Amino acid sequence: MTCETQGDGDSEQHPWRRPPRHHFPGIPAWGAPTARLREEKFDVSLIGAVTPDWAWGGSDGSGVKVAVLDSGVDGSHPMVKRLDRSVGVVPGDDGEFTIADCEPTDAAGHGTACAGLIRSMAPEVSLTSVRVLTNGKHGTGAGLIAGLRWAIDEGFDVINMSLSTGKPQFCLALHELADRAYFRRCVIVASAHNMPVRSFPWPFASVISVASHDEQDPSVYYYNPSPPVDFFARGMGVEVAWPGGARIRSTGNSFATPHITGICARILSKHPMLTPFQLKSVLYLAASNVFQPQGGDNAGR
Repeated sequence: MTCETQGDGDSEQHPWRRPPRHHFPGIPAWGAPTARLREEKFDVSLIGAVTPDWAWGGSDGSGVKVAVLDSGVDGSHPMVKRLDRSVGVVPGDDGEFTIADCEPTDAAGHGTACAGLIRSMAPEVSLTSVRVLTNGKHGTGAGLIAGLRWAIDEGFDVINMSLSTGKPQFCLALHELADRAYFRRCVIVASAHNMPVRSFPWPFASVISVASHDEQDPSVYYYNPSPPVDFFARGMGVEVAWPGGARIRSTGNSFATPHITGICARILSKHPMLTPFQLKSVLYLAASNVFQPQGGDNAGR
C-alpha cells in the first residue's frame, strides 16, 4: 500500500504548470539556493506494490482532462455522451494557425471513434476535441503543432494523438513540444504508424506510444520489450463510434491508443500526483505480460 496526499485541485498552483522561475544570482542556470531557501512543498503519489487494482481499480477518470487531437468529435454521439469543449485550428492569411471554438462535429469519423473509446474506458473523464485535421483525415504539420501547443498550454492531463506526421521538417518542433508536455505533466499518448515507416511523435521517449494487439478484451494490454513502441492494446476489429450515431468496426493503431489513454486517465484520477515517468512505470508494472496474480510467472520481474 502507499501513502498519498491530495493537492488542492488548482493546477495553476502546481510548480510544473507555472512559467520557469527567474534565475538566482550566483547559482548556475536552472539551479536553486536550497542552502538558504527551503524548496516549496508539493504533493506526491508514492508507488508501492503495483497491481491493476491498485493502479485504477474503482476509478472512472473523474477529475482528469483529456484532449483528443484529431478530425473533430461528434459531441452528440451516444458513445461520446458529452464534450466539455470543441476547438479547431484556423489558418490565417500569414500561414499561421490560431485556435478557435467550433461546432462539435466530425466530417471524417476518426476523432469520434477515438473519443468514444476513451469514454468507454474512463466514463467520467473530461473530454475536449481539438480539431487539427482540417481536410477529412488530412491536415498540415503546422496545424498539428499549433493544436498540440494549445493543448499543452491549456494544461490537459492526457493528450490523445492517434495521428502522426512523416515530414522530417516538423520533427524538431514536435520533439520540443513533447518534452515541454513531459515537464508540465501533460501526458501524450501517441499511436504508432500503421505502416513500417518513420513518423512523429510516437517514437519519442517522452511520449507513451501504442500499437495494436489482436485480442478482444479492451482492458488487456501488453508491455513491448522491443522499443520504440511502449505498449500493445486492442486495435483489431474494434467497434467504434461513427458520426451520425452510427457504429462501425475498424482496425488500426489509432484505436489501440485511446484504450491506453483511458487507462492513463483512470490511473491519474486515482493517483493524481504521479509524474509522467511514474505513470509509464505503473503502466509497465500493471501490463498483462508483467503483472501476474500471486502464484503466476511474472515475465517482467
